[in-house]
Amino acid sequence: MRHRAARMFALMALAGLSAMPLMLAAQEQSKKPAAPPTAKEIGQQVRQALAAGVTDKKELVLGQAGASAQGAPVNPKASRRYIRAKAAALAAKRESIEEIMEPASAQAMGEAHWDYDGPSGPMAWGRLKPEFATCAIGQRQSPINIDDSVTLRGPAEAIVFDYNTSSATVVNNGHTIQIDVIGDNGIMVRGSRFQLLQLHFHHPSEERINHRGFPMVAHLVHKNYMGQLAVVAVLLEVGEANPVINKFWTYMPLGKGDRVAMPPGSFDLSQMLPKDQRYYQFMGSLTTPPCTEDVLWMILKQPVTLSQAQMRMFAQQFPNNARPVQPINGRVIRDAQ
Repeated sequence: MRHRAARMFALMALAGLSAMPLMLAAQEQSKKPAAPPTAKEIGQQVRQALAAGVTDKKELVLGQAGASAQGAPVNPKASRRYIRAKAAALAAKRESIEEIMEPASAQAMGEAHWDYDGPSGPMAWGRLKPEFATCAIGQRQSPINIDDSVTLRGPAEAIVFDYNTSSATVVNNGHTIQIDVIGDNGIMVRGSRFQLLQLHFHHPSEERINHRGFPMVAHLVHKNYMGQLAVVAVLLEVGEANPVINKFWTYMPLGKGDRVAMPPGSFDLSQMLPKDQRYYQFMGSLTTPPCTEDVLWMILKQPVTLSQAQMRMFAQQFPNNARPVQPINGRVIRDAQ
């Protein structure tokens, strides 16, 4: 036995390993109830170290199999808990790195930012925020393409417009130019009065008539006493300058979040309406998140004009702020004659 141990120490010396830790480990193990490693076990550990390529000036520490550095038995369950904890920590670190690499995601930004193109464009609206889910799963979404051949044609009530000289605040909300109207303006339709809240613009138009689009559209948003919304869409095509739009553009804000107050009695919206006020009517939604449904839509058939310069002034800030058309899903579209 002593000859074998001597041979092992000689092998260690040739490998450049210190025998002191081995002697100390053997002395430490001799104090424990468990038996010290045999010469055969020591030899196996030495050969494994040599096979692993232990370099010079390294110390080889030998211990009893199944024991910790203090001689306590290894707890397999504790080892598994450690491995699971380590894996969870590494996974959390990986997720934090992915968030840094994708700062444009709504979750990483801390808010649901929507847009008209890119990763936050219309196809992604429904995933940006739980409140936007209707944008993806709603069955009566706007805008739509109106096909004359499948509309419900026949007599229909006229829209009674009650627009008066008013003032407003012109707002750039980052998605459009919005006119927050001040004054008593409204419409009567379906036996209810809807108060005018605001109007805003899209370039190009969101609605399509027989697959034809228009350069721009104005959406006039109303609400009745029950909270129901009604939107009148005024289609805009290039031609003569529009005097009402000219007044709005005179007070056009300079950037997102900017607001400009118009003087009292600045405009009369009735001057922006076409002479022929026949319309298409259907139930739809808001065309921007959260895409709320049960909105009554009335698309005036006859467009009005704005000048090329007026359109360009809007398009320079909003080159494309139109949502694509949505499925009709069997909705009835009235064609008021």
